[in-house]
This record gives sequence, structure tokens and C-alpha cells, in this order.
Amino acid sequence: MQWFGGRESDNVEEGSSSGGGRGFAVGGGIVGLIGMVIYMFTGFNPAALLNGGQDSSGQQQVSTHVAHARTKQEKLAMMVFAGTEDVWDSLFRAQNKTYEKPVLHFFTGSVDAGCGFASSATGPFYCPQDQKVYIDLSFYNELSDKFGAPGEFAQAYVIAHEVGHHVQNLLGVSQKVENAESQAGSEAERNKYSVALELQADFYAGIWAHYENKYHQNGLVLNEADISSALNAAKQIGDDHLQQETQGRVEPDSFTHGTSAQRMYWFKKGFDSGDLSEGNTFKEMGL
Repeated sequence: MQWFGGRESDNVEEGSSSGGGRGFAVGGGIVGLIGMVIYMFTGFNPAALLNGGQDSSGQQQVSTHVAHARTKQEKLAMMVFAGTEDVWDSLFRAQNKTYEKPVLHFFTGSVDAGCGFASSATGPFYCPQDQKVYIDLSFYNELSDKFGAPGEFAQAYVIAHEVGHHVQNLLGVSQKVENAESQAGSEAERNKYSVALELQADFYAGIWAHYENKYHQNGLVLNEADISSALNAAKQIGDDHLQQETQGRVEPDSFTHGTSAQRMYWFKKGFDSGDLSEGNTFKEMGL
């Protein structure tokens, strides 16, 4: 993937938590699996379930806008984030809507988000309360070494997926899902809504890649290997693949993000079509 020389987003900040605040417990999903795996690519900070959506007491956070030399990973993340700004601003304007840009927040170790306290084990996440995408870039090492999904475009896919959750928040999809989940009669039914939400974020990541590749608006040039890299990342973090790898069996009713095949399909559908109207994952799942 060629990407040097493109615009880097200004909507970036950094800050990590300090002090002895409480962490969060892993709940739901795959029994015995570490939090990062369960909540990888989630639309919401799971800490909010414990903290009631409030910040933890006893925590201090320092947030600063970027002002120092950046690593290659940071520069890539900032450039991809800028690309998502350009693509989604254009798509929203085409529908006479306003795209409210999110903020990319780098942290190390732990962070006080608008949704509550989270550690790096949470993995990258989007918080709708403060409209920020949070990421500890050490996650990329885990993505490559533990989950077999190396490559710069796999890293870009992570950012684009989380921005997809921001798009869902702006369009009111996230709130509708939250309402539907509260009315669901079982955990399995609630999980189906979660899966549909995650698959749509994969689709939106594909939409971004489609237009980035078509117009090279931000100097990002993709090739076939890049798309394969993103598809491999989607495959490696599918619920069925993770469950088989960690517990030796697959439990479909506990899926929260979708199977490997589903995640690959929806990203590729977004990339191939570039058509937002084809991303109704809820209808496809009978919801």
C-alpha cells in the first residue's frame, strides 16, 4: 500500500489514564477469552456496562492535540482517519447531511473515555458519548503476531471499521439497535443485533476503501494484496474462528461480531459496490 504524502487528520489527540482507578471485567461472548478478543472492533466501550456510562472516580487523564514527531504507525492512522473524513463528508453531503467528524484518540495502557474507563485489553473502540475512536497502537502487534493479520491495510481496516460505528451513530442506527436490544427476549436475540451492527461497520469500512481506491483523495493507493490483507484480518477475527481457536468449539448463539465468512463478505460487498443502500445487514439477518 502506498500512502506517504497524504493529509494527516487534525482531529487527533492523545492521553492515558493515571492513578489507581478500577478496571473492568470481561462479560459475555466467549468464556475465558481475554477482553481484547471479545471486544475487538466493538462499537461501544464495554467498560460502560460496569461504570453506567460515567467516568471512573479517581482517574486523571491528560489529553493533548498532537504536537510532536509521530511514529510510522501513528502517521498511517492519522492519514487513514483523514481519508475517512474526506469520503464520509462527501457521501453525507450527497445526501444533504452534515458529517460531524469524530476524534482519533491515541492512548497507552488505559484511558478514561466518555463511556467509562477502558484498558488496552479492550482493543480499539468507538465511544458514541464523546464521538471518539480510541486506540492503543500496541494492538497492531497483537493483530499481527497473535491473530495472523499483518499488513498496513489490515491496520487501516481497523480504523475504518471504528469510523463505521461513528457513521452508524450519526445516522441513528446505533440508538435503534440499543432500543431493539432492550426489547429482545433473549441473549441470543440481542447478539443478533450486535452482529448486524458489526457487519454493517465492516461494510462501511469497505465503502471507505472503495472511494479511497477510486479517487485517491488522500494519496492512498491500494492493490489487490491490500484488499486480501483486510479480508484476512476480517477472517482472523470472526467469532467462529476465534471460538474454535480458543475453546475448540463454536457456539453460534454467542456470536457478537459475525463469522469470518460474514465479515469478509460485508467488507468486500462495500468495497465492490460503493453503494450505501446495499449495507442493510439487519434486513439480511431477518431483523
